[in-house]
Amino acid sequence: MPPLTTPKSGDALFASVERVNAELFTLTYGAIVRQLLTDLEEVEEVNKQLDQMGYNIGTRLVDEFLAKSNVSNCADFKETADTIAKLGFKMFLGVTATVTNWDAEGTTCSFVLEDNPLVDFVELPDTCQGLQYCNVLSGVIRGALEMVRLLFLLYIL
Repeated sequence: MPPLTTPKSGDALFASVERVNAELFTLTYGAIVRQLLTDLEEVEEVNKQLDQMGYNIGTRLVDEFLAKSNVSNCADFKETADTIAKLGFKMFLGVTATVTNWDAEGTTCSFVLEDNPLVDFVELPDTCQGLQYCNVLSGVIRGALEMVRLLFLLYIL
């Protein structure tokens, strides 16, 4: 059965949402990560905090995505991941992702961002070994999927 409404393209979604200056966004995110490193002192704790921040964002962002994208229910995890990669990333970050590395059960995958706006202007010192700088993105996806009662393992490269 075809969807009741036609989903918007990633470009149309990106054009329809309010945006902040990309450089301001990137620098603000960097400042948040830096402050977390100062306050928490342990890289593993920063990784957990970034994931939790992303999770909290994702639980709220999914409503906007569903309202503006006009997507219907996805048939399976692969379709869900494809929707996130082509529409979700485009809508909120202005980039698309490639979905790769599926496991045999179709429950685990990787999102590869060729152009990740969060890492512009970033140079990490040697003391930040193990920092998952973009862990907020994993948290956003996890939070959004949990709100629509889906969850699978993912990695963002």
